[in-house]
Amino acid sequence: SHPSKMLKAFASPASRVVVSQLRAPTQRFMSGLPTADLADKAGLDVSKLPTEKHVSVVDPALNFRNFGGKMAFSGPIVTIKAYESNPLVRKLFESPGSGRVLVVDAGASMRCAMLGDNIAEAGVKNGWAGIVIFGCIRDSAMIAGMDLGVKALNTHPVKSHKNDPGLQDVPVKFGGVTFKPGQFLYADADGILVSDTELSL
Repeated sequence: SHPSKMLKAFASPASRVVVSQLRAPTQRFMSGLPTADLADKAGLDVSKLPTEKHVSVVDPALNFRNFGGKMAFSGPIVTIKAYESNPLVRKLFESPGSGRVLVVDAGASMRCAMLGDNIAEAGVKNGWAGIVIFGCIRDSAMIAGMDLGVKALNTHPVKSHKNDPGLQDVPVKFGGVTFKPGQFLYADADGILVSDTELSL
């Protein structure tokens, strides 16, 4: 095709709609503060790990996977400790999130999912920035299209039970890091940082 015809076609209203649809997920995908830059600003290098500084790094050996439509997300931490039972996850995601991040210590269970598409959708509607689950999720194809940060160990098609209410706002520990309510979490494709204070670049 002639170059001028190709440019005209690309500039047509229909083409601009397609391009905008393609760009939107990419912009959302890249939102957030890069953990590598935050680590540099905090003065971290391999000689300072583990660190006594106010910034901790979740052990990458856990191989947390990204499942949400947001690759990068951050916010103040809210914690849950619950094993194979998710009523608290639903309760919190159905309440105002105000840009916070839910950290769920599910005991690394590989027997069920602690999050599905219905609860995740509630989290989006109520303004949660994201969720980190030391366990599994399900409905991953649906969750991948949501404006929510989701990190978990794996997927599982079976839902959890509802018999254990779990604990909220207690310190939880996994990946060599203790997560405390009110700390700040920063997550992206490179990993997860936890800080006692809010970070900036």
